[in-house]
Amino acid sequence: QVQLVESGGGLVQPGGSLKLSCAASGRTFARFSMGWFRQVPGKQRQFLTFVHWNGGTYYADSVEGRFTISRENDKNTVYLQMNSLKPEDTAVYYCAGRDSYLGSRLPDEYDYWGQGTQVTVSS
Repeated sequence: QVQLVESGGGLVQPGGSLKLSCAASGRTFARFSMGWFRQVPGKQRQFLTFVHWNGGTYYADSVEGRFTISRENDKNTVYLQMNSLKPEDTAVYYCAGRDSYLGSRLPDEYDYWGQGTQVTVSS
């Protein structure tokens, strides 16, 4: 069993930055692909980005160039650096783990989820 715990959310002004962290339990983290999603009330969970086991990354168009995913396998942690934040980035942000070397854009293909962390972009 793998547990994921996000941290780093909060209130930030438009144009600001935040860095989210997702700490994973278990010794198999290195072989997992990891993703970040977000969700606002009444809407489906939205894919943002994933990182393959080997560090390869993929981004949704809505965040490419502003968000950066990274991982530190020796710390069992994946990060999401968010820059140039906009009010429409306001959501609950989730990290997800997939027991596969390759990431996916589909939430249903992930095996483990964190509890989520709120990000609010407002002046």
